[in-house]
Amino acid sequence: GDISIEDAAAISHRRDFYELRAANTGDVRQWKSEGCTSWTVVFEEDPLFTSSCLNRFIHVKSVTDFDEMLRVTEMVRGQVSTVALAAPKNDADDMVKALAHWGVTRVCPIGQMQNPPMGWRHDGRPTLGDLVTWTDWEQ
Repeated sequence: GDISIEDAAAISHRRDFYELRAANTGDVRQWKSEGCTSWTVVFEEDPLFTSSCLNRFIHVKSVTDFDEMLRVTEMVRGQVSTVALAAPKNDADDMVKALAHWGVTRVCPIGQMQNPPMGWRHDGRPTLGDLVTWTDWEQ
């Protein structure tokens, strides 16, 4: 959809920054939609977390393993609601448990982050449940 002029300017500024870095170092690459700010992907060898200006602007980082990913993103622990995960089943179980302990409230397959199920609890809370006063009847 449409975004504000301020958001488009922030995306353009970030794109220019990473385009310059990509031209001067071999450890940064950028892909982007041409003629618009629809999407941007920046790959960096440096694993340290970098915040995004949002609006389909994503950073892809190189990490050696799952534990390193948790370490380099510690500064945003408890602030990440959704993680897309592609891992073998025998690894995924432990990863999802670690992500839940880390504060993530939703883990989904890659490509499904923008399509949560109807019963999804946004940020771990029921969508309408906080607006209802529940009565428990114990017998």
